[in-house]
Amino acid sequence: MIEKIMESAEMVEIRLDRCTLDDEEIISCFESDVPAVATCRVSEVMAADPSLSEIRAASICEERLCKAVRAGARYVDVEVEAPKFMSKRVKACALEYGSIFIKSYHDFSGTPAFEDLREIVEKCIRIGADIVKIVTTAATVEDADRVLSLYDVFDPAGLIAFSMGEAGRSSRMECLAKGAPYTYAALAEGDAAAPGQWSAGEMSEALYGDRRFINGSVHIPSSKSFAQRAIIAAALAEGTSHLSGYSPCGDNEAALAVATALGAEVKKDGDRLTVRGIAASPGCVGISVLHTGESGLLTRLMIPLLPMISRTPVKITGERTLLERPLKGAEKMMSAFGVRLESETGDCRVPLEVSGPLCGGKTGISGKDGSQLISGLLMSLPLGDRYSNVSVSDPKSIPYMFITLDVMKKFGVKVSNEMFGDKAFAESGGDWSYCDEIVFRIRGGQRYRAADFAIEGDWSSAANFLVAGAVFGKVEISGLDTASLQADLTIMDILMDAGASLSQTDGSLGPVTVQRSPLKAFQTDASNCPDLFPAISVLAAFCQGTSRISGVDRLAHKESDRGRAIVAMLRQMGVKAETEGNDLVIEGHSLASRILNGNLLKGGSYTSSHDHRMAMALAVAGLGADSPIVVDDMDCVSKSFPAFTELFSRIS
Repeated sequence: MIEKIMESAEMVEIRLDRCTLDDEEIISCFESDVPAVATCRVSEVMAADPSLSEIRAASICEERLCKAVRAGARYVDVEVEAPKFMSKRVKACALEYGSIFIKSYHDFSGTPAFEDLREIVEKCIRIGADIVKIVTTAATVEDADRVLSLYDVFDPAGLIAFSMGEAGRSSRMECLAKGAPYTYAALAEGDAAAPGQWSAGEMSEALYGDRRFINGSVHIPSSKSFAQRAIIAAALAEGTSHLSGYSPCGDNEAALAVATALGAEVKKDGDRLTVRGIAASPGCVGISVLHTGESGLLTRLMIPLLPMISRTPVKITGERTLLERPLKGAEKMMSAFGVRLESETGDCRVPLEVSGPLCGGKTGISGKDGSQLISGLLMSLPLGDRYSNVSVSDPKSIPYMFITLDVMKKFGVKVSNEMFGDKAFAESGGDWSYCDEIVFRIRGGQRYRAADFAIEGDWSSAANFLVAGAVFGKVEISGLDTASLQADLTIMDILMDAGASLSQTDGSLGPVTVQRSPLKAFQTDASNCPDLFPAISVLAAFCQGTSRISGVDRLAHKESDRGRAIVAMLRQMGVKAETEGNDLVIEGHSLASRILNGNLLKGGSYTSSHDHRMAMALAVAGLGADSPIVVDDMDCVSKSFPAFTELFSRIS
């Protein structure tokens, strides 16, 4: 019965004091993707068995609630009257297993004075409640209004406050308009648990009307971060490599063209690539021009590789947005290795002539301008005849450097590294966010050897579908690896911090399911994953409260000036957004609050700035707009995800 209800429910409360469930049934209920609240009232357990003492009843409640939490309950609710030992133990269990701890107060006889209500909320917050629930009985509309006025004082994302009784009926919906994470409704008409309670059908009709939520499954294409590195490594290798899981897109096809231009033989058979490499060594290539398409990564990989493997200067050419993007810091970094860069425009951008040779040795460089050139150096230096020691200070996008090392290792080239940081780095156990220096030790004279390589799915592309599911419905995503080195795997942490419902089956390679649930503001540092900014900015617009995303300085030289583009997009949509130093600050409201207050995002004509990440984020935002969002250039998604529009329309 419960499982059938949960199949169609948006969210459920399971009363463990009224349902007799064995351990298997508890696990079955609470491991569901549907966000569930576990409740077990001491008074109800005592009423069912008058022979029980309060302490014994509380112990029974504690045991049941902790079983639910361990099984996956999203929320656990303990009433303020519960004994302290029970409350402390359930809270500790919730903290350990990541459940949200609710402290609830019910008054079935009336509504206390506002100051009394305020004091109750403050006390619950002091003892560690993540959410405070206040439910009173309203004799008049003024009673209900007094309860709702708590939202003027406390963070709405951490407060569920409404009144029972016919006078309080509307407050059950009005609390959502105020920003409450959720409210309560009866399963069906005639099943009301308290006077004035709506049925779920009535509430859904009043709140959503004919609005439809997304539902579907998506297979994510291969990561171009992995694909481009693997294609270039295979082109450099001696022998024939086989790369499986390949997905064509503009940047990946550009990498194949580069491999061919270097002299490699490339064959495609569905999602499988066969690459016969050139057995690269210093000065083995004699080309004068190399076209890298629109790919910034490919360009930066080849800038250090060309002066190592080419015996002549090479002119790198590109197209579209790449021609407008300065290669910040490239000239200074490459000069430290004896490489000269000459740009026709004079400001170090493509077209660009690269001349070497590239010389190894002991060198210190800054990583503040990103990881891509450093990745190119890591791929190039092992081919030289010297040992190199490269110290990178202020490193950015660190995970991408380790993707490079991972791919190189599969092709038989090894580089050792050591990370350094201050006390915070040591205490974090080596968290990349606190690293302030990496030293790479690179043995010269190495050669790439052919390999069979499975290209994993792309977390950057998946982020848009994950955000769409978290806010607007339910999506099952396959083709990903949750043990990945990709920086954009951080989207999972961000969504969990925001309160999204996420689950995975069948190990790290199994499908990931995300389902909409109450969302609250979050804080994150996206310095190591700047490609997530557009998608998580849209997420923040639907998270109750003020979200703060650090790392804006990484956005200026993407396919667009992405920081400015995001702020302009959000403001046009009616979202309060601004940059404060290196932070993007976004004031968000829950989807329910936006619907009830007539505050959905503004539709109309928008520009993607010819930026594939912006175009995809605009498509997600359109699901929460008051009218269609029309984007001037959606074709730019072909750079990384040609099938995006088709797949997105399929689920929405």
